[in-house]
Amino acid sequence: MDKTSIIGIILAVVAIGVGMTLKNVEVGVLLNPAALLIIILGTIAAVVIAFPTKEIKRIPKLFGVIFKEQKLVPDQELIQTFSDMAQVARKEGLLALEAASSDIDDPFLRNGLTLAVDGQSAEYIRDVLTEEIEAMEERHASGAAIFSQAGTYAPTLGVLGAVVGLIAALTHMDNTAALGEAISAAFVATLMGIFTGYMLWHPFANKLKQKSMEEAKQKRLMIEGILSILEGENPRIIEQKLASFLPVEERKNLLTEGVMEDA
Repeated sequence: MDKTSIIGIILAVVAIGVGMTLKNVEVGVLLNPAALLIIILGTIAAVVIAFPTKEIKRIPKLFGVIFKEQKLVPDQELIQTFSDMAQVARKEGLLALEAASSDIDDPFLRNGLTLAVDGQSAEYIRDVLTEEIEAMEERHASGAAIFSQAGTYAPTLGVLGAVVGLIAALTHMDNTAALGEAISAAFVATLMGIFTGYMLWHPFANKLKQKSMEEAKQKRLMIEGILSILEGENPRIIEQKLASFLPVEERKNLLTEGVMEDA
């Protein structure tokens, strides 16, 4: 479970609820069937119109990505794996990695190592794996676009809901109390539109983009690791090269540990 997604939603709800209470606004006013219908169903309708069926079918899976922790091998562990494989390849040859590649769970890494063991050129391997990354990024971008568009539609539908509410309010011009209540209810749709758009849909889109970037970065690390092994580079040199993908502190720790082991 991705805790940040859950915590963020809870904080958003608390912020709105407490804020309304501090402003002496009853939270119960949010339970407005008309506003819910216009914002929720309206946003769904707009998204369905905007995207083809094959993209709409992916929405449940995208929610899974948002609320599930991303399962990536830690980069430091991955770098160590490449270092170990480089030692084996230098001692026993690339063919010795054939058995190791079959035990790898990640299909991208397994495919890359298989290409290397099969004797494909470095240029060919880089082209094939880079194209796979680009296809993945394009697929992920289209998924994030669904939520980005929902975040754009929702606030606008909130304005639409407010207009509809104000039209209804004008029918109570002869009753000041009813008029005030109707105007208040009219702006509930605006509130819900802005809330869902900027505190749910846009953040969801950004979460998908961030996870895609992390996955793409690790796959590029894998490409460099595979090609380094193919070129027969020293395991220590491979560690130094791949350490550039790590944050500064993790990079220092990795290189420091490597120096201590060499000593």
